[in-house]
This record gives sequence, C-alpha cells and structure tokens, in this order.
Amino acid sequence: MVQRQKAERRQQTRKARLSARDWADAALAALKEGGGLPAVAVEPLAARLGATKGSFYWHFDNREALIEATLARWVEADTEEIIAAVETEPDPEKRLRRLFTRVIKPARADPLEVSLLASTDHPQVATALRQVTGRRIDYLAGLFTELDFAEDEARRRALMAYSFYLGHAQLGHAAPTVLPTPGEFPAYLEATMDAILRRSQPG
Repeated sequence: MVQRQKAERRQQTRKARLSARDWADAALAALKEGGGLPAVAVEPLAARLGATKGSFYWHFDNREALIEATLARWVEADTEEIIAAVETEPDPEKRLRRLFTRVIKPARADPLEVSLLASTDHPQVATALRQVTGRRIDYLAGLFTELDFAEDEARRRALMAYSFYLGHAQLGHAAPTVLPTPGEFPAYLEATMDAILRRSQPG
C-alpha cells in the first residue's frame, strides 16, 4: 500500500513537472522518427512521457493545439536555432558553407521535413511551411546580398540554394542510392556550393 502511494506521488510529481514544451518536444521527436502527423496523438505521447491524458489537457485544449505547439518548436529548433548557430561566423561565404554542411547530409533525408512537405493539405502544416520557407529564403538572400550580389540576383541564388536543399531531402527519402556515397559527399557539396556562388563572367 505504501509503495503504491509513493508510486502515485512520483507520477503526480512528474505530471506537475511536465510543461507544454515537454509535450511539444515529445511530439516533435515522434515526428522526426518518421511517424508523420498521425504520430502527434495524445495517448502514445502520454506513454512516451510516462504521463496521463490529464497532464495533456492541463496544457492543451485539444490535439490541434498540440500540433500548433509542435510546429512552433519545429520552426524554432530547425530554423531559428540553426540560423543563430551559423551567425557566429562573421564571414558570409563561410556562414553559407557552414549552414549547408550542417543541414545537408549524405544519402539521408530528414523524415520530419519530408513528412511535413507531404502534409500541406493540413492548414496548420501549410502555414508553418510558408513561414519556414519564407524565413529560410530571406536568410539565404541576405547572405548573398552580403556577398555583394544585387538584390534580384541574391533572391535568385537563395531560391536555387533552397531548391538544392529540398531536392536533396526528397532524393534522400525516395531514392537515396542515386546520391553520392559518404566518401563522395564532401566533393559533391563543395561543387554545389561553388556553382551557387559562381559569378557570371562578362560576355
């Protein structure tokens, strides 16, 4: 009896400690494991956290609210935190290379990014993707502007760079064998970066 009461107290303490961010982080982890949007489900996440559904409803009114919080964490973790990390490099070209080295990996797709791109019919996902895409392209365009490209050209280069990132992610998901091997990957990424940065020669 005493042990049961202690166990219940521990569970209550844990439930009290859980925050809305804990739930969002757990949902984000489930998404990154490749479960897609259906992975954001209350009961499996409660089991993952060792919590009860009551803990969930303490923080969220419904599943849609959790999806909103999870997408906000994705924006923060996979865009804003990465930008903040590369911004420690003062040189814009090195910053761009550091960014792509960080986000593009050999023959591996980000299951979260791919699953979200496949879920654009969900209004919350569509909104988050528009936000992230705009933010990332604007950031890239700013880097090319710092590299003395004209505004229109900087925007074109940003779109080209981001298209490369998305194309690589989709190939890593759908046909990873067509991508360079890990041994070939550094030269492949370097050649891609050189092409994106190359300036047109006067005619």
